[in-house]
This record gives sequence, structure tokens and C-alpha cells, in this order.
Amino acid sequence: MTVSPTARVTLGLGFTQIVGWGTTYLMPSVLGRHLQDDLGISAELVFAGITVMFAVNAVCSPRVGRIVDRIGARSLMAAGSAIYALALAGVSMSQGPMSYLAWWAVMGIASTLALNNPASIALVQVAGPRSRQAIALLTIIGGLASTVFWPLTGALEAAIGWRSTLLLYAALHVGACLPIHLLILPRRPPVHPPATSASAVSDAVAPDDLRRAYLLLSISLASGAFVFTGVQLQMIEMLRGLGHPPAQALLLASLIGPAQVGVRAFELAFGHRYSIMRSAVFGSAMLPVGLGVALIAGDAFAGALFVVVTYGMSNGLKAVQRATLPLALFGRAQFGAYMGRLALPQGIVAAVSPPIMAAVLSKLGTPAALGLTFGIGMVSLVAMILLARRSRAVADGR
Repeated sequence: MTVSPTARVTLGLGFTQIVGWGTTYLMPSVLGRHLQDDLGISAELVFAGITVMFAVNAVCSPRVGRIVDRIGARSLMAAGSAIYALALAGVSMSQGPMSYLAWWAVMGIASTLALNNPASIALVQVAGPRSRQAIALLTIIGGLASTVFWPLTGALEAAIGWRSTLLLYAALHVGACLPIHLLILPRRPPVHPPATSASAVSDAVAPDDLRRAYLLLSISLASGAFVFTGVQLQMIEMLRGLGHPPAQALLLASLIGPAQVGVRAFELAFGHRYSIMRSAVFGSAMLPVGLGVALIAGDAFAGALFVVVTYGMSNGLKAVQRATLPLALFGRAQFGAYMGRLALPQGIVAAVSPPIMAAVLSKLGTPAALGLTFGIGMVSLVAMILLARRSRAVADGR
């Protein structure tokens, strides 16, 4: 049985994205208490590592996106795997806050090279006209990161300790992810006819509207990133603040993953039947709708269930649209450059969102946190609606 290049790249990148997210962003959720005890640092400082990673990623992403456009992602993603290994080994040997945060900065360089954006750009370069379906499948696979790595990290920590666990993860990046990137990705990006990318741009957005379309998309994605990053890390605490018992809050929060994967699977199966822009407006609308219900429903279980499902659906769709919308609006020719530029504001707000949300929750309570995220979610929705009005071909599904 012959596996197509698109399927091979999608599955390979799916594995490396699971490893990338599972060993970095998701890791402190399990190892945080042990990091606090052994390094003598606060919980806020443990999670500040993620903030540092996102900040470095944001600064580096625009340049990396342009490079991937020019030479492809193969060598950069392989280098990113090697740097991940170095950073994880460094964190495992940390003795205090300075070295701990410094190695998270190195992790930010690695994530710029091997996580999320480069993977999406590489997949679009290989998949061509089937990019939307391929990206949907990649996000479905990547959505399994917490399912795989939260229990795995907990089991490994109990068996060999957190330092040895991180060394094992470093070896996984070098021994598995690095060769996968070298084996599945082409040495140079496939060449697409100039007319294809030019047509994609002129049909979707009028040339005079390109700058405004980029600005609206950037506002919508960055506003969504603030809400998704902040709420994801605080969802259990917010549900408890609404009056749900701890066990019930944990059960409800655990449904975010299935909602994300379910809507991505629907997008994969039926996305060809409706336009990307309609899907984007729907996903953007689900966010403030769910948060608004949370403000009204209080401790009602049905209301909380609706909130969690709509939040998961919105987050799941945005993960697909972060890559498919720039492709539909601006074409393939400068896809990497646009992805890199869009990653800058998203990375900045993702870096500042967790401490802001934690501060609002602790000082003003859950209603204030919900009100803040509802308002920002509305900004994301309004920007997406305005973008849809300016992007005729994308909105019409042509």
C-alpha cells in the first residue's frame, strides 16, 4: 500500500507536534509541584517559563516564516528538534530561577523552528489544494498531546523523577522527532505556478484591501489567543469560582478536549461543503456566546456544559483557521511570511494572558475574569465579521 506524500507528512508532523506540545507547554501542569519544591521557586515562576517561551517565539516567528517560504521547513524543523533536546536537558539540570527561565528562552527558539507555524507552512507546501483537510487532520492529531503526555509524564515522574523524565524527553526529540523531520519533509518546498498564488490573492481580497484584511485577521486571531491561552490554564478554577464542586469542575474541564477534536473531525469530513470564512465567523461567535452563558448560568450544570462545549468548539476551529485563513486570503506565495507576521501579536498576547488572568481571578474573582474574556471575545468576533465582509470570494466559498 502506497502512502501519499501528504499523508506521510501529516502523520509524521502529527507525531512531532504531540511530542513538542506535550514536553513543553503541557509539562509544567504535571511537574510544576516538583519543580517548585526542588528549585525553590513559586508556582507563578514555574508557569512563567511558558510566558518566556511564547515571548521568544513571538519575536522570532516573522523571520522564520519568511525563511520557510524560501527554503522549506526541513532543516529548520530538524534544528528545532535538536534545540528542544538541549533546552529540556538544560531545564533538567536547573538549580534555580535564573537558569530555569533561561532554558525556557532557548525552548522558545526551538518552538519557533519546530512547533505549530513551521509545521503548518510545511504541510501547506506539500498538500497544495488539499491543505485545509490536511491541516484539520494535523490539529486532530495534535489535540491528543494532553491525552498522551499528561498521564505519561505523571507515570515517568513517579518512576524516575522529573529530571530524568526531562532527559528522556530530550532524547525523544533527538532520537525520533529530528530524524522524522529529515525523512518526511522535502529538501526544497514544492514549486507552485505563480498564477495559482496570484489568483488566490486577487479572488479573495481586493489588492487595495490586503493591509486592512491582514489587520482584521490579526486582531481576531490575537484576541482569540488571549482568551484561549488564559482560559485554558484557568478553566478548572473558573468553574470552581462559579460554584461547581472540584470533582465536577474537573469533569467539565476534561470535556474541552473531546469538543475540540470533535469539531476538527467535522471540519475534516465536511469542510469542503462550506466556506472557510463561514466556519471562521461561526467559531468566533461560539466564544462570546459560551462566555456570556457562563456569566448568566452560574453553578447550573447544563449551563457549564454548554460553556465548555462551545469553548472547545471555538478553540478547535480557531486552531484550524490560524493556518487555513491566511492561506485562503493571501495565497501560497508568501504564506510563511504572513504566518510569521500573524504569530507575533498572537505570541505576545499568549505570553501576557496567563498572568493577567491569574491576577484578575485572584483579585476580582471569576465574574470579572469572565467579563474580561467576554469583551475580548467580542472584539475577535467583530473583527472576523468585518473581515468576512471584505473577503468576498472566501466568504462565498469560491
